[in-house]
Amino acid sequence: MASILNVSPDPSLDLFRGEPTGTIGVDEAGKGDYFGPLVVAACYADEKIEKAFLAVGLRESKKVSDSRAYLLENEIKKLTPFEVVVIGPEKYNELHRKIRNLNKLLAWGHARALENLLARVNPEEVVTDQFGDKRFIEQALMKKGSAVRLTQRTKAESIPAVAAASILARAEFLRRLDSLSRQYGLELPKGAGSQVDEVAKIVVARLGREGLARVAKLHFKNTKRILGPA
Repeated sequence: MASILNVSPDPSLDLFRGEPTGTIGVDEAGKGDYFGPLVVAACYADEKIEKAFLAVGLRESKKVSDSRAYLLENEIKKLTPFEVVVIGPEKYNELHRKIRNLNKLLAWGHARALENLLARVNPEEVVTDQFGDKRFIEQALMKKGSAVRLTQRTKAESIPAVAAASILARAEFLRRLDSLSRQYGLELPKGAGSQVDEVAKIVVARLGREGLARVAKLHFKNTKRILGPA
């Protein structure tokens, strides 16, 4: 996964209209996980779609199991336009070396997913979780994004569009992490704790630092614990 991948949505769900309506929510998964990609999702919702989300039992991603996240993902994708951007570990490490700031990298990913979705819908507002200076996202946006009202707030997953985006991001992250695990014959755990360190040591023993860079985000403190100071 050396590149940035867009997960293609169903174009039949395009809802671009002349008058702005509804909300785009943007959220990410994998930010706190040593192994696996960073995934950013953008999801649209108006009042009708919010009612449909409620009917299928949409909840914040942190409050649902992995299996439930996959089920909700399938329902969300049937109901509304969305965009999912996957930044695999190798590309993530490359970008972090260039940008050297996690919040700016996150903002860049949010902006890419948002710009893609803005080609298909025309919202009144864009809402993201509060993770850094709002200007990071504003500066990363291009022409379409710079014209919309952007709000960053704590507990943004209380907004249905953000809750839906969080589910899409989490499900895609879980899928990619499982794919990496199968590719390398190791169960790559979530998080960044001691269990992660033990598995990372096995990766290094088998594949060296280059192999670790293919599955892990190297700027995490785990890397120094595993490899020692650079």
